Amino acid sequence: MSEHALPSDAEITFRRISALTVCEVCELSETLSEGQRNMVADNGTSIAEAHFSENAWFRAIYAEETLVGFIMLHQGSDWDDGIDCPGVYLWRFMIARPFQGKGIGKKAIELVVRDLKARGIRELYTSCGLGEASPEGFYKGLGFVLTGDSYGEEPEAVLKFAA
Repeated sequence: MSEHALPSDAEITFRRISALTVCEVCELSETLSEGQRNMVADNGTSIAEAHFSENAWFRAIYAEETLVGFIMLHQGSDWDDGIDCPGVYLWRFMIARPFQGKGIGKKAIELVVRDLKARGIRELYTSCGLGEASPEGFYKGLGFVLTGDSYGEEPEAVLKFAA
């Protein structure tokens, strides 16, 4: 199925990355614009970092049977990972360029929120770079608000929801 054939109501799922799919997931990073690539680490780097973290959860994002993105969460503070967030932190998130603007990213975040609610968690943190190709507008559109804290040079934002 080509990206143009994805139905607007395509089911979004998170799937484990395997030896059979890791190269394809890594190649998704190459679809991003240069500006976007400056805003998010390559998926290969993210997968490697996740394997050295005790607090990372990562998955490939699919729309129906089409690989469309990558997501990685971090739960709890861990100085070794460089993340000082007591809750759940959206560490990495990307939708491949051909699939952007189709509501897939929003649906993926809604799926994360649904799963967090089921676990009694009431907020999701993230941070993002500012400037050209920043995902700041995307996150604001979902309801994330700045906390006043930051991760390095990236301002932190939080999405609060009722459990």
